[in-house]
Amino acid sequence: MDLRELYQEVILDHGKNPRNFRFPEPSNREGQGYNPLCGDRITLRLQLDGDVITDVGFQGSGCAISQAAASTMTEAIKGRTVADAELLFGQFHTLVTDDGGPEPNMDTLGKLAAFAGVGEFPMRVKCATLAWHTLHQALEGDDASAPVKTE
Repeated sequence: MDLRELYQEVILDHGKNPRNFRFPEPSNREGQGYNPLCGDRITLRLQLDGDVITDVGFQGSGCAISQAAASTMTEAIKGRTVADAELLFGQFHTLVTDDGGPEPNMDTLGKLAAFAGVGEFPMRVKCATLAWHTLHQALEGDDASAPVKTE
């Protein structure tokens, strides 16, 4: 099995069986994301303890890429600091957009590297980054009673 097939399997698995597809209780941050191009919607909730993301979950609907991206993102950021999560977002964004930033570290990305081929399909980049933009907005919010919508 080549690397591309393995990546496809990761995306399909997370798309069909998303991890952390729930709302953590308690939670103190919320973000809502919407991609009008293909109708993807997610609500992301997380528990922030100081600067550590102690729990995170999401619910929503959309294409396999948006659901898989949200699933793998929640796995990757749980237990990390906000700064680490933002650093991962930067690496992930460079991976899927080739925005001219420094070459992403594939070891650091782990399963997130499965989205490397998304950049070949510009319409799918928004699907892959929706959860990350929603996370960013949730981290900037004051509490779960003040959700932020991302478009």
